[in-house]
Amino acid sequence: MSSDRTVIVIGAGMAGLAAASSLARAGLAVRICEARDRIGGRVLTQFDPACDCPIELGAEFIHGKPPEIWNLLPKDGITELKGDAWCVEESQLCPCGFWSDVDEILEKMDDSKPDESFAAFLERCCPSPKSQAKVRARQRAESYVSGFNAADPSLVGVHWLVKEMQAEEKIEGDRAFRSRRGYHDLLEVFEREMKKYNIPVHTETVVQQVQWKPGSVKIRVSDKGSESTFDASHVLITVPLSLLKAPPGATGVIHFSPELPQAKREAMDRLDMGKVIRVTLRFRERFWDAVQPAGARASLSGMSFLFSQDDWFPTWWTASPAKSPIITAWAPFRCAERLSGQSHSFVVDHSLQTLSTLLSVSQRDLQELLQDAYFHDWQMDPFSLGAYSYGKVGANAAQQALSEPVEQTLYFAGEATVTGGNTGTVHGAIASGYRAAEQILRNHS
Repeated sequence: MSSDRTVIVIGAGMAGLAAASSLARAGLAVRICEARDRIGGRVLTQFDPACDCPIELGAEFIHGKPPEIWNLLPKDGITELKGDAWCVEESQLCPCGFWSDVDEILEKMDDSKPDESFAAFLERCCPSPKSQAKVRARQRAESYVSGFNAADPSLVGVHWLVKEMQAEEKIEGDRAFRSRRGYHDLLEVFEREMKKYNIPVHTETVVQQVQWKPGSVKIRVSDKGSESTFDASHVLITVPLSLLKAPPGATGVIHFSPELPQAKREAMDRLDMGKVIRVTLRFRERFWDAVQPAGARASLSGMSFLFSQDDWFPTWWTASPAKSPIITAWAPFRCAERLSGQSHSFVVDHSLQTLSTLLSVSQRDLQELLQDAYFHDWQMDPFSLGAYSYGKVGANAAQQALSEPVEQTLYFAGEATVTGGNTGTVHGAIASGYRAAEQILRNHS
């Protein structure tokens, strides 16, 4: 198949959809090639038929008030996550009171000094905590960095973390919101844009090769068993960082001919892909409403988050403020490495074991109450090979280098290319799509 379309977008994730809609709105002809049988990329919303609840298998929260999302969704459909945060300390449930101690550690990070890993920073700033409270604070700080960013503390750079924190402050990133039907609401916005501008979206179309020279691109794809080609003057690549870094030959990995410039490859080497396994459990009822920790005046009915140092699923959250009987388990970094590649029953059983231990509810009771369980292994997904990206030591200019066009022909977008500190977020991915569209329009005119 050949085409005289001007721009081909590889990937129908949030970055690709945002870019395609902007380009089409400006009058350019666009077509999207998407390897999966759906759009959305690492946004994947399902609906539980029993309670009509959105079940997010990928991105879930709207972090703060980024205009890239808030300008697209109706405000009356967005609710803020409210509720109580509980912790498990020495096998006891108690209200969380560690945030100020963690903030005290994080605020010591200084991007005016030479970059270092977060693990090295902890060793330098808190070498030998003298009290149990300080020991716990250090553990919590490390857990926060690895949990929120799905990152290896021995690799993630302090400069990158500081930039991320500064970006969060600008948008009230310490607050979390949800749309009424999850990120499905945002996908519907982009779906309407695709229809409005008649943008072809070729799903189940795996890009195998991008053969290019300045001003001309030939893309070879595998489309449900047959091979075909598309021709264009520009191509926008929005696949995850992990696919750009992966060795050639694997499904989803694009062969560039000629290969990408050395500057691109060096930039990618300074970034890495985080790992996460998440499981959403739906029970017959909200059994935690009846759980009352020893010494507490109230039950867990108002619980939003549950934090622990568990080796399998250290973080949990409810659908708060909605009263749905669902609870989500989060396994980042090392926890995800233990779980990735395992069977559905293995992952669900370990989530129930953890929940049983944390809430002191028998696992048999939980098994009887459980009605469904959802999870997606993003590490084993050939079109993602991980959760979302983070910057390693020395990554200061890596996102900028990755976002630069090559010979006004190859363009790049996606959360790994975000330069303002919003790496790893949906709003960052959308912003990168808009930025790439502007680059194409400047060079096209």
